[in-house]
Amino acid sequence: MEEAEKYRLNKYIAHAGVCSRRKAGDLVKAGKIKVNGEVEINPAIEVTDADVIEYDGKVLKAVKDMVYLLVNKPKGVVTTLDDEAGRKTIWDMVKEKVNTRIYPVGRLDMYTTGLLLLTNDGDLAQKLSHPSHQVQKIYHIRLNRELTSEDKLAIEKGIELEDGVALVDAISYVKGEDKTQVGIEIHIGKNRIIRRIFESLDYSIMKLDRVYYAGLTKKDLPRGWSRFLEEKEIIMLKHFS
Repeated sequence: MEEAEKYRLNKYIAHAGVCSRRKAGDLVKAGKIKVNGEVEINPAIEVTDADVIEYDGKVLKAVKDMVYLLVNKPKGVVTTLDDEAGRKTIWDMVKEKVNTRIYPVGRLDMYTTGLLLLTNDGDLAQKLSHPSHQVQKIYHIRLNRELTSEDKLAIEKGIELEDGVALVDAISYVKGEDKTQVGIEIHIGKNRIIRRIFESLDYSIMKLDRVYYAGLTKKDLPRGWSRFLEEKEIIMLKHFS
């Protein structure tokens, strides 16, 4: 008889689509997970599909079929699955396309548009979210006034913010446009980092659009649309470094 596949508990929870593997470990340590009716606080304990894993009163099942969905998020959509204020969520945009819960990798604020990856692959989500992997992102920005050469140079050198120096990988004026439009390449993932960089220099961002994420682009993906990743793209992300 073939032996049942074993998983570490935190990996099982991640594969059930609850959250990343790291956050799953935190849930376990906090006593939020039951295994066969008993609270389990060791994330590394091995479990199989024959075990009953519960979170928040619901039985979890590890998802064998992973889903990878790329969305071109429009303005006004919040990057959550539920919203108490009743605003349109990213889940509202994709729920008709999938039969399992998928979760956004990172966030875009309500007013930021562009590329957002949703998946139930907790391992990949953790990898892409971890600072050590330095996932590249490119944004197209439109400002309320022209960016001066002095301020552009200051951004290139690094802007001192309340949580440390904000370093960008590259900044340039958008070719063929006036100097209110710039492109920024960045890998740091601090909260509202691009908005805070420009606000510190007394600019207002009129448009912030993520056009590139971890090798993925908006090519053939209009605003408000979504598509499943191709196999070659999934392989690229899994081997991304």
